[in-house]
Amino acid sequence: MKVTQHIENAKGETLFSFEIIPPQKGKSIQELYDNIDPLMEFKPPFIDVTTSREEFIYVNKGNGLLEKKLTRMRPGTLGICASIKHKYNVDTVPHVLCGGFTKEETEYLLVDCHYLGIDNVMALRGDAMKDEQSFVPTNGGNKYASDLVSQINQLNQGKYLHEVMDIDNKADFCIGVAGYPEKHLESPSLQTDLKRLKEKVDAGADYVVTQMFFDNAKYFEFVAKAREMGITVPIIPGIKPIAVERHLQVLPQIFRIDLPEDLIAAVEKCKNNAEIRQVGIEWAIQQSIELKAAGVPVLHYYSMGKSENIRQIASKVF
Repeated sequence: MKVTQHIENAKGETLFSFEIIPPQKGKSIQELYDNIDPLMEFKPPFIDVTTSREEFIYVNKGNGLLEKKLTRMRPGTLGICASIKHKYNVDTVPHVLCGGFTKEETEYLLVDCHYLGIDNVMALRGDAMKDEQSFVPTNGGNKYASDLVSQINQLNQGKYLHEVMDIDNKADFCIGVAGYPEKHLESPSLQTDLKRLKEKVDAGADYVVTQMFFDNAKYFEFVAKAREMGITVPIIPGIKPIAVERHLQVLPQIFRIDLPEDLIAAVEKCKNNAEIRQVGIEWAIQQSIELKAAGVPVLHYYSMGKSENIRQIASKVF
């Protein structure tokens, strides 16, 4: 079932969903299941599964020689989606990236999703590679998320890259895209970023999931400005609880977001990461209660594959 259909069927009730990352190569999927199991009591209608960008590693060839190789440390997004769908009877949302994939590879991925009965995809440009200053499009790939949305939407109409097919069983993907309440780090202004979001919606996006934020006012302002721009699709807030002290530096640095002074002060008073984790849980509970009271369609949690703090939050909200 489509994410938008789940929202419609909820008739105004706020739904619970979360996002996971595939385990690294060589790790068992059982650890992932162990972290999903405690969250199933909150009846998530869908679970997102991220896709990692490729990265360079250096292989020691001996005699002081290193060979530069491309690899992916966390492959298996589609396989994990299929496994979760089968094990838990829940819809899954694989993340589809521009970066690292040609348009042909994207088409093959979408065809496989269709075969597996996956109805939803999250279309993202993706980040720059670790050794790149800025995002560099893959040769033969989509440059922007709006281009990727257009490709998915074209496939929904039976229009493949090199042919138009008259088929009875067309794909009909529900397409999610990202929104940035504090603007994308590369955007010169929030208004410019909202124009880019409108382009994605106009290209065929069906719903938006926001980047994490820690001040609900930022989300409410973002939604209001998006509505003024003519964006009418559901806008789902993304929530991530603070868990360790370094989040105070890392999150603003990577995501270009502001942390509220009250949250910073509370974290700085903590004696250890256990206390910080509890502060993060309590802050996210209050965020979630306010957002739910405001009638948001879904509360979407960035779990990073760990569930205990998300379970504690959800138990107080749902």
